[in-house]
Amino acid sequence: QVQLVESGGGLVRAGDSLRLSCAASGRTFSNYAMGWFRQAPGKEREFVSNIKWGGGWSYYTDYADSVKGRFTIAGDNAKNTVYLQMNSLKPEDTAVYYCAATSRIGGRTESEYDYWGQGTQVTVSS
Repeated sequence: QVQLVESGGGLVRAGDSLRLSCAASGRTFSNYAMGWFRQAPGKEREFVSNIKWGGGWSYYTDYADSVKGRFTIAGDNAKNTVYLQMNSLKPEDTAVYYCAATSRIGGRTESEYDYWGQGTQVTVSS
């Protein structure tokens, strides 16, 4: 079993930055793919980014087009924590952000992930 706890959300202005953290416990997350999803009011949850370890020091990252170039995902194996650095935030980035994990391949769809955090609210004012 894996437990995920997100933190770092808040209220910021357009153009500001935030860093979200997802602390994992229960398993060594370097064996897992970790993802970030978000859900805006009245919308379905959507993929934001993921990171997958390829063995050794190699890893792979993926980003939704809407955040590519502004968001960066990174992992700290020693702390069992994954981060989402969000720069140049826009009002349309306002959503609840969820961390997810899976021991499978992990991709861009919710069904590929087995474990979810409770979410952290990010609000970007214009």
